[in-house]
Amino acid sequence: MQSKIQKSNAASAKASNQKKLISRRVLLRTGLTTAVLAILPLCAELCIEDANQPLTNKWSQIPIEPRGSALLGISFRPNNARAFGLDIRSTLSTLLEYPIQMVRLGAYWSKIEPKKGVFDASELDWQIDAAERAGAKIILCIGALKTFGFPEYFIPQHYMPKPFANGTLITPTTQPGLLDAAKSFVSKIVDRYKHRQSIVAWQLENEPVDPLTFARYWRISTDFVKQEIDTLRASDPIKPIMINGGFIPSISVKIGEMWMTRDQGNSLALAKEISDIIGVDYYPRIAITSIASKNIYLDTTRVPWGRGDRDSLAQWARSHGKKFMVTEGQAEPWELTTVPPSPQHYAPYSCTPQDLIENYNSWASWACCHPLYAYLFWGAEYWILRWNHGDQQYLRAFARILECA
Repeated sequence: MQSKIQKSNAASAKASNQKKLISRRVLLRTGLTTAVLAILPLCAELCIEDANQPLTNKWSQIPIEPRGSALLGISFRPNNARAFGLDIRSTLSTLLEYPIQMVRLGAYWSKIEPKKGVFDASELDWQIDAAERAGAKIILCIGALKTFGFPEYFIPQHYMPKPFANGTLITPTTQPGLLDAAKSFVSKIVDRYKHRQSIVAWQLENEPVDPLTFARYWRISTDFVKQEIDTLRASDPIKPIMINGGFIPSISVKIGEMWMTRDQGNSLALAKEISDIIGVDYYPRIAITSIASKNIYLDTTRVPWGRGDRDSLAQWARSHGKKFMVTEGQAEPWELTTVPPSPQHYAPYSCTPQDLIENYNSWASWACCHPLYAYLFWGAEYWILRWNHGDQQYLRAFARILECA
């Protein structure tokens, strides 16, 4: 009898061990499957390529998608023009010779208030005058802290004697003096230009609450931005306000951004809450590092994900009576240097003349279901640099879109 019980116990123990082994195998397989599924999107988003690609005439053969009701234009970045060694007046004049419908200009706080008590907006004055003469509508980015173009933060030194610490969140509580100065600057700029009919919208900050890697992950708090927008609306309750945010259709970038903005959300979430126009900054291909003689790129031009985010954001904007636009459509290279390279007879892989058109087409073809307010090309000063180096292909690709869209 005892022998039968022992055999029964042994059999039960063996069955239990087998179940545990099977459970461990299932868990292991599940874990491995999960890991593979997590890695696959990242692998699909990465590619290794020569940084310099031979120039071709493919850009002249690609069909151009119709723009519908979307306004086409550019952002003008005087600081980038200077970094390229270009004269900013002649650069803007050359660009405005094209039939551009909209120009985004920036009020760079540190340029306009270089010293305490100094307010010199003469450079911005002539830019607005030039755009008006060309018949272009204007979106004016009034900062105050962030305006488009490197280094993006344009805080005068007398308001920020030394850089903030890494990871700083700029709030009304921690920086009350800076907030007061920013609101004063916003009021001055709006009061100066609000009667200009050419200015159809204000932009407040630039990707205001998104972390900026080369600025040590500084961020502006939503409360700070909301106080700025209250000041703006008090100065001009009529013109609409645009807020933009980064839109890189990458799963890995999205996860990283969600983690870094987990305390208050990103700029697009803020735009949905407080703006009249939601702007997205679209960069589908960027260099992230190098290996041997090649570069590794985050390339989302061929991945299907991201379309759902785009659709839901556009549908939300439409259902809530807000306009939706592409504020920055990648039309210049994003390589490993701050100033994009301009190799003779070659184009950087991150954005060739062909990509300039295809990036536009990806939004224009989609916009038949979700009308865009505007599409602004990012990188116009780079096209002039290339032209000065004997390559007109970027400019001609842009001109083709204006002519055929």
